[in-house]
Amino acid sequence: MVVGPTAVGKSACAVELAERVQGEVVCADSRTVYRGMDIGTAKPTEAMRARVLHHLLDVVDPWEVFTVWDFQRLARQAIADIRARGKVPILVGGTGLYVKAVVDGLLIPQVPPDWDVRRAWEEEERQQPGVLYRRLRELDPEAASRIPPQNLRRVIRALEVCVRTGQTFSALARRQPTGEAVQVGLTVDRARLYERIRARIQDQLRAGLVEEVRALLRRGVNPALPAMQGLGYKELVPYVLGQTTLEEAVRALERNTRRYAKRQWTWFRADRRVRWVDVDDLPPQAVAERVLEVLQTEGVRVSVS
Repeated sequence: MVVGPTAVGKSACAVELAERVQGEVVCADSRTVYRGMDIGTAKPTEAMRARVLHHLLDVVDPWEVFTVWDFQRLARQAIADIRARGKVPILVGGTGLYVKAVVDGLLIPQVPPDWDVRRAWEEEERQQPGVLYRRLRELDPEAASRIPPQNLRRVIRALEVCVRTGQTFSALARRQPTGEAVQVGLTVDRARLYERIRARIQDQLRAGLVEEVRALLRRGVNPALPAMQGLGYKELVPYVLGQTTLEEAVRALERNTRRYAKRQWTWFRADRRVRWVDVDDLPPQAVAERVLEVLQTEGVRVSVS
């Protein structure tokens, strides 16, 4: 597993690593699964995909529902297929819950989202801030103790499972470990990461991010859909709709991306199994060598080419 904050260089490192250990990449990202959303999600480039086989990219259309359960199922299939062909599966991404679903084998409730109910609850929360978290605390104290009150999406999901199944979310989401895995986290000085974030956003804009957002709206993709709530889309939709300036949209994108990186750091640093590698200003090849050193230290046997 290669994890860490956004823009730290996970994708480039993974390609170098895969070439060295005869591996293939399984993408653990909640946004790169969507077709037609390439620039804003920072998908691996065509050149990267030509060098190493990538799995779980472009799985569904932006208007389709894709859950953690869907990811877990497809990721397990991909990993089994990679192993069956004598290759090394390398799970790469920054979506912590996706990674955890595979590493720890979470037993995820198969309860599809009910968008009408969710919208009603969101409106109720706007009218009475904190009401949903208090309700969850009554129905499932264990889940409430693990979910931050401000994470409304997770609070609603836990409530949804409780109401639809009659069982607590925490009871249905017990872990069922699927085996050992080595998790390597890439990190870098915060100031350097913020510079990388700023540079990547500028690269995305030059590559046509605004037009990508405009094209999605022209296709009728609702801005309220989960796919459009990803970084780069929710900030630029108001600009495309003439509700703000590009400068203001980019400023919001930079701010939100920095905040997201902080949350990723917090999530992965809470897992003591993650072995951290400082990427400094090293090229991807050198970062991959550092990861290989960690694997060797952990006693992982891989054929290095």
